[in-house]
Amino acid sequence: MKKFELIYNELKQKIANKSLPAGSKIPSENQLCQDFNCSRGTLRKALELLAQDGLINAQHGRGVFVLDHEQITFSFGSLISFAEANQDSGSTFTTEVALCRNLLCDAALASVTGFAAETPLLKLLRLRTLNNEKIIADLNYFNTNLITGLNQDIAQKSIYHYIESELKLKIGFARRSIEVCAPNDYDLKYLDLSQFNCVVVVKNWVYLADGVLFEYTESHHRPDKFVFTEFVRRR
Repeated sequence: MKKFELIYNELKQKIANKSLPAGSKIPSENQLCQDFNCSRGTLRKALELLAQDGLINAQHGRGVFVLDHEQITFSFGSLISFAEANQDSGSTFTTEVALCRNLLCDAALASVTGFAAETPLLKLLRLRTLNNEKIIADLNYFNTNLITGLNQDIAQKSIYHYIESELKLKIGFARRSIEVCAPNDYDLKYLDLSQFNCVVVVKNWVYLADGVLFEYTESHHRPDKFVFTEFVRRR
């Protein structure tokens, strides 16, 4: 086995057994070269392999950090509530409702959400915490002409369960987009972004079975925590 492979395996083992825990900064190149009695080029080959495995990430001017590789997978193609996805993932999240207020949709908001101007909306900001880290901020807008009686207590649990079980409405389909963005003010204020300078934003326009838009949501995810997957077949 080549020297860089030995270094790679040893560092990978340290990450696996949490001697180098997620979020920690690994020693400098100079220190590692001394520890492994190797050249800088050999060390960089080992670090490149770790980066390819998604185990470390270099931050310009700051150093190299260990990533959390215990990711949680959601299907990009399914339309399920966060509570349902949480149950399927086997992880235990807690939800905090940081904002809950009524407003009327103005022209600027209408252009983003798809709701008509003057539509009464409930605006929610829900923070999802895993292992004492806030890693998701869900910004929701619900048409309260359709989704009546929605309040903070319901938002703390499962809104989709309330819509289907209590309001007896049938949720139909959604249009969805995903992009990587700079953190907004809510992200910077509420999320534990660690060393990350971006968030993954999943936007959903959700419709009832009769084709009427009832929800617009932006879910802002810390990028190291989530993998969105889908099963596709060639036509």
